[in-house]
Amino acid sequence: MTADESIQRFGLVPIDAALPEIRRLLAQEIETERSGGEREEDLTLLCCVQLFSRGLLEDVLPIWEAKGASMDLGGVVSVQFLCGAGLRTTKAFLAAQSGTAAAAALRYLQGCETAGDFKDFSSEEYLDGYRTYFGAV
Repeated sequence: MTADESIQRFGLVPIDAALPEIRRLLAQEIETERSGGEREEDLTLLCCVQLFSRGLLEDVLPIWEAKGASMDLGGVVSVQFLCGAGLRTTKAFLAAQSGTAAAAALRYLQGCETAGDFKDFSSEEYLDGYRTYFGAV
């Protein structure tokens, strides 16, 4: 599936029924990136935007996994995508999780917050930028 097909099928803010397919696409893109295959340009980004738009905490760690899949995706997948539910809520969620991935994500998030990456952060305003990028205005 291409990013254009995904945005046509699911929209930028998908309905609940679309989320399992978007999560599957993201996992597929991560695996393709890790194996050195050719992934669809902008599809990983779009999947992260779509999941971010819903603000569900269950998507924080899959988005973190995408960010860490490669140097390329580390740059494409911004740290703000972890915070669709809000910065404070996401930090509390990660702090309550066990495992090294959650701990690493929390440390990274806190470092980015200290660096000012979340100054005046608003999930809705952040999403608005991607509405323009993906032509979903």
